[in-house]
Amino acid sequence: MSVKINVRYFLPHLTNDQDVVEVEGSTIGQCLENLVARFPKVRKWLFGEGGKLSNFIDIFVNLESSPPDELTKPVMDGDEILILMRIAAG
Repeated sequence: MSVKINVRYFLPHLTNDQDVVEVEGSTIGQCLENLVARFPKVRKWLFGEGGKLSNFIDIFVNLESSPPDELTKPVMDGDEILILMRIAAG
């Protein structure tokens, strides 16, 4: 099943300047792991301790927010995952 992962806002420098990467997977977690398999440097941006999604990452599927169980949420052929980084200011 082919899913597009949109990384255009902060990860293209780690995906050979690709804004959108096609991967296989039936859950968000599988898709992200396949992204990391192709581009290993992405892991430190996406995942924290214990393989959990980093606190500063938001995941959307077809522009709909995916919490609370982002990594186990199913995706379908043709879906688009959007990865955004939260920005905080003090």
